[in-house]
Amino acid sequence: MSDGSLGGYATLEELLEAHVPADKLQHAKRVLYGLNVGEPVADLAMSPDVRERAKQMDFDLRTALFRAAPEQLRPPRVVRIGLIQNKIVLPTDAPFADQAKAIRDRVGQMIDTAGQAGVKVVCLQEAWHMPFAFCTREKVWCEFAESAETGDSVVFCQAAARKWGMVVICPILERDGPHNETVWNTAVVIGHNGNIIGKHRKNHIPRVGDFNESTYYMEGNTGHPVFETAFGRIAAFGMNGAELVFNPAATVGELSEPLWPIEARNAAIANSYFVAGINRVGTETFPREFTSGDGKPAHKDFGHFYGSSYVAAPDGSRSPSLARHKDGLLVADIDLNLCRQTKDKWGFQMTARYDMYADFFARYVRPDFKPQILRDPAL
Repeated sequence: MSDGSLGGYATLEELLEAHVPADKLQHAKRVLYGLNVGEPVADLAMSPDVRERAKQMDFDLRTALFRAAPEQLRPPRVVRIGLIQNKIVLPTDAPFADQAKAIRDRVGQMIDTAGQAGVKVVCLQEAWHMPFAFCTREKVWCEFAESAETGDSVVFCQAAARKWGMVVICPILERDGPHNETVWNTAVVIGHNGNIIGKHRKNHIPRVGDFNESTYYMEGNTGHPVFETAFGRIAAFGMNGAELVFNPAATVGELSEPLWPIEARNAAIANSYFVAGINRVGTETFPREFTSGDGKPAHKDFGHFYGSSYVAAPDGSRSPSLARHKDGLLVADIDLNLCRQTKDKWGFQMTARYDMYADFFARYVRPDFKPQILRDPAL
């Protein structure tokens, strides 16, 4: 719909709850959202003050509680995480400095609410500090790029980390000064004391539809780091020991919405870790028309960023989504013990054939590679 809702509902869950009888709904949710230690994912108790603040600030607040089975030799390892999705605040033709400040002010309200809710690790959406202008191919938007050490958005997140004693994942458009001012799509990981632990540059740059990102930056060069924080090992890479992976994203309904509910769950199941998918929200209209060589008429917007941020657990269960059309904060308690418990149950890592994969990939990247195809002799 034009307001960005899903047929007048904020989320798919609300649409189902409105139209599916309760005795049938439990079966639909079991299949669609999984079970966490044999039960539906529970709501997380939240103080009335936090809920009232979200209401006053007009953003969606949802919660989830992921459990692990009790163990005899390890205590629970519960971490409270937060996912923040946000619209831009000012029109894209407003002065850039004003746009950036307005976004920081708005996101600051949600970070403070996360801090009041006891969140220890919070992640913002991809390029949260600016419009997602990479559809336009106009280089003027590179002005939003900033240092991963001293940029305004990074300094802002460092202050929030110190204020609340939380780890902040701050995805920005990075300006790499020491390397001839190259631009990267970068997630800066800030420790709970406000220190910069490190950064990761986006590995895979899309070239589909209006995602003209390779006009601005190319594939990252930071390898596959895992960031060991006070609250767990955070990264995008299970083979290096990650327990919690954040996927800060910006994707639109026409392109990927049917994939979104599956994407994070698939990664969580395959790698036996938690995945938090954070998607931008809102429709961003730009001053000048653009095209992307796909036969569509010239247009001024990317399409609707559908939000719907959620958390997926290694056992395949998942939280409710944030709203499709509204700023939001999702707060979830996750017990990291579930990662090992899931590995022990399913044995995906134990049964993986890494030596076989390594041999295949080594052959695949050679110019003389020949696919292993067994042809039916009767053909």
